[in-house]
Amino acid sequence: MADYSKPLPLIDEESKPFWDAAKQHQFVLHHCKNCGTYYYPASYCRKCATLAHMEWAPASGKGTLYTYIIMHQVYQPGFKGEVPYNVSIVELEEGPFILTNIINCKNEDLKIGMPVQVVFDDATEEVSLPKFKPAG
Repeated sequence: MADYSKPLPLIDEESKPFWDAAKQHQFVLHHCKNCGTYYYPASYCRKCATLAHMEWAPASGKGTLYTYIIMHQVYQPGFKGEVPYNVSIVELEEGPFILTNIINCKNEDLKIGMPVQVVFDDATEEVSLPKFKPAG
């Protein structure tokens, strides 16, 4: 595995199960067993205000491209060889939004509302990043 020079997530106690699953190429979300709402790591349910009924549950890994921007400047040296690249927000099938990149798609082919599915980028031996590609 080559040296990874881009920023990596800060994994804390709350998000560790998410990143542990991603390392195994599994996509999970926080799920409220009380009302059924899904979250991208959350410590309590913002819909019904429960704390005790939150669990990590498998998620579909499917969603739609909600919005995106194309980065043309290098703000962080690790991205030097990748400009222009997209920074995207995907609305997951279960409801939450996730900040990510759309890969395996030319930037000019990105369309808001396009269906996407999760793939994993094994950035380091410890961290796999969920990214998305066009579905189908």
